[in-house]
Amino acid sequence: MPQPLPIQFAAVDLAALAKATGRLAVLHEPGQTPTAAFRRLDRLAKGALSRATGSEAFARLKLGEALELAYPAGLDVDAVQILRLSKRAGVAEARKAGAAVGRAHGTGATLVLAEGHPRAADIAFGLALRAYDFDTHKTGEKKVPGPVTVAVTNPEAVARTAAPMAAVAEGVFFTRDLVNEPANVLTTHDFAARLAAMQELGLQVEILEEDQLMKLGMGALLGVGQGSESPSKVVVMQWHGGAKDEAPFALIGKGVVFDTGGISIKPAAGMEDMTMDMGGAGVVAGVMRTLALRKAKANVVGLVGLVENMPDGRAQRPGDVVKSMKGDTIEVINTDAEGRLVLADVLWYAQERFKPTGMINLATLTGAIIIALGHENTGVFSNNDDLCNAFLAAAKAEGEGAWRMPMGDAYDAKLKSRIADMMNVGGRDGGAITAAQFLQRFVKPDVPWCHLDIAGTALLKSDSTLAPKGATGWGVMALDRLIRDRFEK
Repeated sequence: MPQPLPIQFAAVDLAALAKATGRLAVLHEPGQTPTAAFRRLDRLAKGALSRATGSEAFARLKLGEALELAYPAGLDVDAVQILRLSKRAGVAEARKAGAAVGRAHGTGATLVLAEGHPRAADIAFGLALRAYDFDTHKTGEKKVPGPVTVAVTNPEAVARTAAPMAAVAEGVFFTRDLVNEPANVLTTHDFAARLAAMQELGLQVEILEEDQLMKLGMGALLGVGQGSESPSKVVVMQWHGGAKDEAPFALIGKGVVFDTGGISIKPAAGMEDMTMDMGGAGVVAGVMRTLALRKAKANVVGLVGLVENMPDGRAQRPGDVVKSMKGDTIEVINTDAEGRLVLADVLWYAQERFKPTGMINLATLTGAIIIALGHENTGVFSNNDDLCNAFLAAAKAEGEGAWRMPMGDAYDAKLKSRIADMMNVGGRDGGAITAAQFLQRFVKPDVPWCHLDIAGTALLKSDSTLAPKGATGWGVMALDRLIRDRFEK
């Protein structure tokens, strides 16, 4: 499995630059006094850096972008990247600058000359996230990334600041790995086993099998997976880092390891992407890994419903009526609206067992949210302004796009069934909203709750600032920050 790059922080050694090999990255902002490292490199390269930064090409760069000089004369390095970044730059620009280095980083050594930049830890974080490459299933010799050193004036202090970011990076990588895995590898068995392995980090992990789920009355969840050879499971991950008697905050994830649509089968074109329909569960797993790695001082429980939605002689049919753990009956109009059935039972179980202070569920739930928001923002639905605003603030601080969507009784009315307590879909119009209204029926009125529809942000067809095309790990950073800001004292 890919792991975040090991990045070390060291003191700036100007004398050693003459003998440096591999790649160098140096910071510069037009109009500001060049750093000592920039001036030293410029002298060694006979003024090549100052000519480059005086060019129109460099002037057009935005904060966090880079201009590269390949094989500069006077230096033994393969390339020098000049990053346009001032000391006043914010977190997003610093991470973007690091990502520019991470995108170009290869098997050789990379030295980033950040000197006294106040965002040096964020530069390193962006570098680590963008250097990710999921090559697990490629044959041939693997390319092992070279070492990375970030040269700063106060390496010990920067390393302390970067330590929790390294835990977040590992959580993001864990999520990306899960979402990128093909469904013949990441079965419900394999997914549960990977989560159980996190017990070695201090998480308490339980795997609830089908017989236990039947006893609990999870008819909605079990109905989704009844056409698959892979048994349905619910995995519970507990992190006890806060006060002993304090109720936990709950994270709940949809974990459909592959979604054919069931009897309401999807079109063949693009169905291969449905390996990512466990993205919500993947984010929950990544956050729980991060919390354990950084020894978070909060009580958090992560619950994921793992199923596979397949067409089979035993598969759930349109028109079937299932009974949820809550006791409500659901008329299944469309078997491709399966994620909400999984979440309904896991949401109710989380409340019945843990009495959480609040809940956030994540799911690649609807194509409708992509129509509404594209791939830039996750749709946020909530019954509680305080929790919702806190999450939106955390997402903004971490640069993860999120946008609040409306809810209301008029949408809820569209779920009325002739033969059961509700239908699982409410028509094409407002589809992301009616899905959220369905889930809200399984949230107790006094429990603060947010639903995050990550269908547009979990996996991308093109590169983003901090990730190559494929799984993004969206949500790990925002949820970790929410827990730090809201629950850790």
